[in-house]
Amino acid sequence: MARKKSTKKSAKPAPKKSAKTAKKKSARRKPTLGRPTITAEEKLFMLFHDDFHARQVFDFLRAETVGDLEQHSPQEIIHRLSRPIRETVERIRQRLAERNRCLKDDEEFAAECKRQRKE
Repeated sequence: MARKKSTKKSAKPAPKKSAKTAKKKSARRKPTLGRPTITAEEKLFMLFHDDFHARQVFDFLRAETVGDLEQHSPQEIIHRLSRPIRETVERIRQRLAERNRCLKDDEEFAAECKRQRKE
């Protein structure tokens, strides 16, 4: 009996691209968003008329148009918005420390404030 030759070719795995080359290519290309559907002069209060909290953020940033808002990064907006909160919490901690009190797990800060007042 004649033996049939196998017609299957050995499947060699395709060479994988290294992670470095994949990262380099994606880092080079800036993602495109397509054509904007609104202008930079669009008023934010018209665009976000139903979002009270967003309008408060725009007031805080003194941004009136989309172009004004686009000047800020998300991290910068969060940092600027959280600054009054951080400063207020710091004042609370200091005032409590002046009266030998502290927030939960904040004894070290109160003790340091007490040492600084004695000096």
